[in-house]
Amino acid sequence: MNKAQADFQLTRNAFGRLVFSRADEEAHDGVIPVRAFPIQAPESGIALMSPEGHELVWIDVLADLPDTSRKLIEEELASREFMPEIRSIRHVSSFATPSTWQVETDRGDATFVLKGEDDIRRIGASTLQIADSHGIHFLVRDVLALDKQSRKLLDRFL
Repeated sequence: MNKAQADFQLTRNAFGRLVFSRADEEAHDGVIPVRAFPIQAPESGIALMSPEGHELVWIDVLADLPDTSRKLIEEELASREFMPEIRSIRHVSSFATPSTWQVETDRGDATFVLKGEDDIRRIGASTLQIADSHGIHFLVRDVLALDKQSRKLLDRFL
């Protein structure tokens, strides 16, 4: 375990906000965990930031932390991050935009409006991020893992 990761403590205050403390330092109330690479490496490269935007500590690997600190960080990240992962594209209303998409995600079925092809961004070789008309981002972790029909529908927009 990295020394920087072992010399701090995380707790929650009465309002549910994270409190970061180190020996002989002032405690920081309301710290925010931020992933450096939320899609490609979500379990590594996490910074704990003060409310003023200053990095308090860098965590190389989340799993290296003691269970209590790791669980608090995971809970905080889960409450702040919302990016459903598309498992299947069931229907697209039109191949011209805007179009309405019906998809199956890891969080259930969803329907959203794609305003334009520019709202589909490549993140990696086979990873896509799709923004709907309300600014919600959907993730396609691996285009090649989608079923044939989903890939065919998606190819019309790429």
